Amino acid sequence: MYCYTNSSSWFVFFSAVSLILFLSFHSLFCICRALDEEVDDESPFTYVEGSGKGPKEWGQLNPHWKVCNNGKLQSPIDLLDARVEVFPNLGKLKRDYKPAPAIVMNRGHDITVKWKGYPGKVIINGTDYNLLQCHWHSPSEHTFNGSRYDLELHVIHLNSKGEVAVTGIVYKYGQPDPFLTKLLEHIKRVDHNEQIELGIVNPGIIKFGSRKYYRYIGSLTVPPCTEGVIWTIVKKVFLLNISHIFFNNMYDNDVSYFFFLFIVFLQVRTVSREQVRALREAVHDGFEANARPTQESAGRSVLFYTPKV
Repeated sequence: MYCYTNSSSWFVFFSAVSLILFLSFHSLFCICRALDEEVDDESPFTYVEGSGKGPKEWGQLNPHWKVCNNGKLQSPIDLLDARVEVFPNLGKLKRDYKPAPAIVMNRGHDITVKWKGYPGKVIINGTDYNLLQCHWHSPSEHTFNGSRYDLELHVIHLNSKGEVAVTGIVYKYGQPDPFLTKLLEHIKRVDHNEQIELGIVNPGIIKFGSRKYYRYIGSLTVPPCTEGVIWTIVKKVFLLNISHIFFNNMYDNDVSYFFFLFIVFLQVRTVSREQVRALREAVHDGFEANARPTQESAGRSVLFYTPKV
């Protein structure tokens, strides 16, 4: 799927090294501080273009949101196979989540689960990023070769310097998601700007579904759209389902056996339509979607990690 000539291999190498250096020292560059986290009240903006508060106008609604319009590292983006650079040395995504008290809140355009105490962490380039919260967007904000999925979960983490790392997981319609199943009744009754105590919630219930992932530097996808965010997008997984068809055809006492291997299907995390509908109806914002349009990649490197066979 990813083939490179010798000359392009050098380009891939230097691009990958550049991104890794950026990841290692990005506190010197575009730093996403805790004070610039996503807003808790999303009512000042919308997702509808032409409303005067849509995505193209976000940067004009608040002086602190200007980067939404003029930033160079904005998210989400379209993850094109042709632009992805395979780099197995990124290493597997390490997470160490623990059960902890949590609340569910209605921010106006999305439902958010926030953990209290210490719910664990992910480790990126040897740095701990503690889990803060997660929330959902429908349809997915990131696209894959131009295609969207039905839902995208963002899991937000923060390190000791106030730098943000987000893990994104996409879902398609199918069986209910176990994590949402545990939260659904609370989600249905939380009002705008209201918080409901959930008790102990185990973030380990959130399943990634794959060890493969994309990595790039981007931004928050809602105002203030702060840049310098380390994005990890879990890759959809292709599996081969092998089935055997036996065909017996007899001519002149001669037996022919035919075996066929068939059905290649796409496995993505699944979510039920009821669950997605509950997430949208709970916020009472009157909109069918809460997904920001994809932004220009502006030549950014997008690395892809796949375990070595």
